[in-house]
Amino acid sequence: MSRVGKNPVSVPANVEVRLSGSEVEVKGPLGMLRHELVSDISIERKGESLLVKAADDSKHANAMWGTTRALLANMVKGVTTGFEKRLILVGVGYRAQAADNVLNLTLGFSHPIAHKMPEGIKVETPSQTEVVIKGMDKQQVGQVAADVRAYREPEPYKGKGVRYADEVIVLKETKKK
Repeated sequence: MSRVGKNPVSVPANVEVRLSGSEVEVKGPLGMLRHELVSDISIERKGESLLVKAADDSKHANAMWGTTRALLANMVKGVTTGFEKRLILVGVGYRAQAADNVLNLTLGFSHPIAHKMPEGIKVETPSQTEVVIKGMDKQQVGQVAADVRAYREPEPYKGKGVRYADEVIVLKETKKK
């Protein structure tokens, strides 16, 4: 039994949801997202909300029940307000600059890094040490942020590297003589 799956997904007035067979299409002010449903899951529309139901009581159906409900809720939120991840660059000479659909990073390597953003992702740099990644698809925004962070993960001694804005780096104590 899924506690997440029981909750209905409320659909705002400016969002259009189309159910066709095993595919869900959510269209809103920011764009459109699609999701292919698993065979064990069905979606029912009740007024201004969507109910996700499991076909049977199998372990797989129960697992996908809550997952599908969460994905639907994220799709609705994505097409209305969108998602964003903030990254901070910590280190001497670490800089970021957004140009069109490319994020140019200087992270202490012998060469600059040009990270091309995928379709549907926008990148902004409010300052040289801040990067804001925005988009409709929560998974895609998180993946792009993780890819950028992976270029230079925060190291545990000085904390230098690319970190999420809300990430806390626990610094290790250095070796004593």
